[in-house]
Amino acid sequence: MGALSNPFDPDQTLWGGCSCGQHASQAEHDAAHRLTGAAPAPDERERLAEGRVAESAASDRAAQPADTDPDVAWTDREAVLARTVESAVLRGVFGGDASRRGFLRAVGSATALAAISQFIPLDKLKAAIVEAKGPLEKTELNIGFVPITCATPIIMASPLGFYERYGLDVEVIKTAGWAVSRDKSLAEEYDAAHMLTPMPLAITLGAGSVATPWTMPAVENINGQAITLAMKHLDRQDPSQWKGFVFGVPFEYSMHNFLLRYYVAEAGLDPDQDIQIRVVPPPEMVANLSAGNLDGYLSPDPFNQRAVYDGVGFIYKLTKEIWEGHPCCAFAASRKFIDETPNTFLALYKAILDATAYSQVHENRKEIAEAIAPRNYLNQPVTVVEQVLTGRFADGLGNVRNEPDRIDFDPFPYHSFAVWILTQMKRWGYVEGDLDYAAIAEQVYLATDAAAVMQEMGMSPPETTYKSHTIMGKTFDPAEPEAYLQSFAISRV
Repeated sequence: MGALSNPFDPDQTLWGGCSCGQHASQAEHDAAHRLTGAAPAPDERERLAEGRVAESAASDRAAQPADTDPDVAWTDREAVLARTVESAVLRGVFGGDASRRGFLRAVGSATALAAISQFIPLDKLKAAIVEAKGPLEKTELNIGFVPITCATPIIMASPLGFYERYGLDVEVIKTAGWAVSRDKSLAEEYDAAHMLTPMPLAITLGAGSVATPWTMPAVENINGQAITLAMKHLDRQDPSQWKGFVFGVPFEYSMHNFLLRYYVAEAGLDPDQDIQIRVVPPPEMVANLSAGNLDGYLSPDPFNQRAVYDGVGFIYKLTKEIWEGHPCCAFAASRKFIDETPNTFLALYKAILDATAYSQVHENRKEIAEAIAPRNYLNQPVTVVEQVLTGRFADGLGNVRNEPDRIDFDPFPYHSFAVWILTQMKRWGYVEGDLDYAAIAEQVYLATDAAAVMQEMGMSPPETTYKSHTIMGKTFDPAEPEAYLQSFAISRV
């Protein structure tokens, strides 16, 4: 079949393979039947009579290069892509070529097209594919990541082939910590990066770095963190007893820092006066806990679970118990990268969304754990990563807990997430002055774009980009950020 052959034509051979579906080509099928002396199948007799055996053997070769041949005009490429969609749909419906051709002969091409279009929007599918016009501006990309399970979609997209699926050659680069990740991103050593959800806001506002327009197209994970305490504090599980404790967080501009501050302040402790909060790269947290340099930490996994595995700490509280469904990490990119390489960005974005959707399925998580545990990624025992991703884990207190949503993967970057983070950045003095919360949120968190791309990919984005959130029983209304900010007894404002 040529690349532009009509898959609704019953006289066209559509796919490679054979009429019985057991051989790589019709020629191989025919040779097998000649050896056994078996009579040809009706469809086979017809093909032999029409002299199409050679065409069948060459059909895959003819179809494959057309879409990538530099001499093919783009108008032809559009037709190739449209035919590819139709072919893929019919393959899914009929499985074998003989079934397809028999059905088309029985009801006619027009009737078949009308019937299938009632259930599968072929025109929309073709339009979505053809819309991604133009070659990728660059195919070789560097993506930075910090080795934590929050980065699961970005990491596993490499060993499991999601980047390749979208025509990208991506090197995912392990990075020691968030300051390094930020600086390498600003220096354009990374095309995009795994970041903490507050970081694109901070970079855009110039908090901690030179102000540079940054974006957060997708949340990498929700939940997925915990407060871990050293084993010596088994009898000090009331946060009001934590005065003088030294806690680790992975970065100042992190949900870990803001959730820890929120939690201890609700217990009546001032996080800047009653405890010490130190920035510690995640891979160094367990060693610092073991050495007594930290009393505890609010950390990304797998380092909470690794403390249990090593017998040096216990999981005091999952962060989902503080705020169910809170965002943590993000897929982030500069505005410059998006503007200068829009086709590449879209391909990368779709690869991330695709990998995130795969990560959402619990049945896939043991496979993912095995894929991301090796030395070049998380460098952790598979059993540690499995406990985090599956939610069945030992807590260090003698219990085996089953929390399937200990970590989850929902990519939608709600604008209300950004507004909440901005209130906490202002509450603790990381930014000052008047903030146009909604304008900043909508500039940085690309929720509207996310909804459009997710819908195009057959996903179901939410209908609104703002929603209220409940943190430790207190409701946050994103329409009233200043009132929320003023409601706290402990604050720098």
